[in-house]
Amino acid sequence: MQGLAQGSYYAITYYDEQGRNFQRDIDSIFHAIDMSVNLWVDSSVISKVNRNEEVVLDQIFIDNFNIAQQAAQLSDGYFDPTISPIVAAWGFSYKHGDSITPQLIDSLKLLVDYRKVRIEEGKVVKENPAMTLDFNAVAQGYTSDMIAAFLDSRGIKNYLVDTGGEIMAKGGKPNGQTWIVGIEKPAESMNSEQVVQTRLALRDKGLVTSGSTRKYVERDGKRYSHCINPHTGYPVEHQVLSVTVLAETSVWADALASICMVMGMEQSLPLIEGMDDVEAYYIFVNEKGELETFATEGFRKLIVE
Repeated sequence: MQGLAQGSYYAITYYDEQGRNFQRDIDSIFHAIDMSVNLWVDSSVISKVNRNEEVVLDQIFIDNFNIAQQAAQLSDGYFDPTISPIVAAWGFSYKHGDSITPQLIDSLKLLVDYRKVRIEEGKVVKENPAMTLDFNAVAQGYTSDMIAAFLDSRGIKNYLVDTGGEIMAKGGKPNGQTWIVGIEKPAESMNSEQVVQTRLALRDKGLVTSGSTRKYVERDGKRYSHCINPHTGYPVEHQVLSVTVLAETSVWADALASICMVMGMEQSLPLIEGMDDVEAYYIFVNEKGELETFATEGFRKLIVE
């Protein structure tokens, strides 16, 4: 089954001997997640939290909050769910051609610090009421895991869940073949045709690619990434174009891919290699301006030539 959800596509393949159609159940999962953590839904839990309204936190919000906080702690703040004021400022600037000033960034950075927000007695407590939350870097991976958990609960042993590129795989095809997933080659421009860089044999893992190849703005001949470094308040400027992360769950692959894109390869690779059951594949521009790739040892073993 496939369709549109969360501002992107979804494609779900599963094998069921009973031939059941789970469309309604999966639609309800998308709806529940939208009503909890979708910033574009005015009545969602996160929208109400950001407006400092009284709201009962549901389990979806709490899960995403806790994962985002863990990712922030793990990365020493290179991942930060409170970064939305700076992201919004850059987005407005891109759209309207305005200039971002150091003074504006400095003022907005006062609203960015994951350590100044917590859940206490079922409520979000912010040290500064103007702080806002954004779970976009984990919510789609979380969605893929939720759908996977639902399929597990129905006894489905072979499936591939893809929610906007955030993938969770289990088992394989009925003929015994492993799921094969393509990793996109960085695009020359936003409108370039999609080309597969490499293929990966995937089983019982989450896989997510984060990159700035299609999500960028070009101004005065300079390309600005959509990835903002919370420590500086500015788009990242390293040479990594995309990072694909393999992890036990899609939500952690999602969070780690975002972390790697902000930190760059030199800083993030030791973090990845120090974690159990996590692998990564980097596509970057070398000193000669050529496209180059690097895969961790476990990732290399899964590449299908």
